[in-house]
Amino acid sequence: MELWIPITVAAALFQNIRTALQKHLKGKLDTTGATYARFLYAVPFTWIYLSLLSSYESLRFSSINILPSPNPEFLFFCALGGIAQILATFLLVWLFGQRNFAVGTSLTKTEAVQTAMFGLILLGDTLSFQAISGILISLVGVLTLYRKTGSSAQKMNLSKPGIGQRIGTLLTQDKSILPGITAGALFALSAVSYRAASLSLEGNGFAIQSAYTLVWVTGFQTLSMGAYLVIRKPGVLSRVFKSWRAAIWVGLTGMLGSAGWFTAMTLENAAHVRTLGQIELIFTLIIGYVFFKERLSRKELIGVCLIAAGILTLVIE
Repeated sequence: MELWIPITVAAALFQNIRTALQKHLKGKLDTTGATYARFLYAVPFTWIYLSLLSSYESLRFSSINILPSPNPEFLFFCALGGIAQILATFLLVWLFGQRNFAVGTSLTKTEAVQTAMFGLILLGDTLSFQAISGILISLVGVLTLYRKTGSSAQKMNLSKPGIGQRIGTLLTQDKSILPGITAGALFALSAVSYRAASLSLEGNGFAIQSAYTLVWVTGFQTLSMGAYLVIRKPGVLSRVFKSWRAAIWVGLTGMLGSAGWFTAMTLENAAHVRTLGQIELIFTLIIGYVFFKERLSRKELIGVCLIAAGILTLVIE
């Protein structure tokens, strides 16, 4: 088994736990505060992670200076990915207030297809026919999971001809669709940007490259969003600090998830990583069922099976 596969599965699990904790934190903070807590409280853990990793690598290679040096390309992609992830996380947290936990997350999972497009445009990453098939199969599963409770199609009269009118009606009456797809696009852009930033660093191995990128990105996100809160929403900032007992766990699980994503995407095409990462939806449905008492419909079970089929198609390539 290739190393990026178990790393991605672990990253998806930690991200799912962090998302559940973040949804709980949103009950104490607003959307902006819950988004910022995810970055702020991850910072010390990213430094600890990089310090331990660099110490181990220094002993292993008998080298004093194991850390890479930043370059303009690295800084650009760190900033681009950091801003995209801030906006995507904000939209994801906002979605929790619009739909249930499982569906709110599934809407963002259109990112696998979008990651493939950004990867081709920014890095020239190409995909095999089998990989494309796996991505599309899992996308059908994601779209199957997206189903408005009740007889939405009848209420919106979607059975009538005129696809433009039907799509317009759907987008108007369900305000979570566009934010969900936009969040997926922003997550896709951030994934490809982080891969580009990490690959722009010379030598030192994939573990150090990814950890170093994580430290820079998380620090940038914390400083830039913190400056915004100081100027525009100082009250939110104070509540974030007061909520440290709950928020610190969001930071820890967020760092563990991000460390896994960054490492996997340094090793492998970001579209592959994000497609396998859709296993998070299965974790999401389990958490939604166990902790939030959200029942699964027949279509949701079909969606899970399709996602699993898409992942298997990709992994056995």
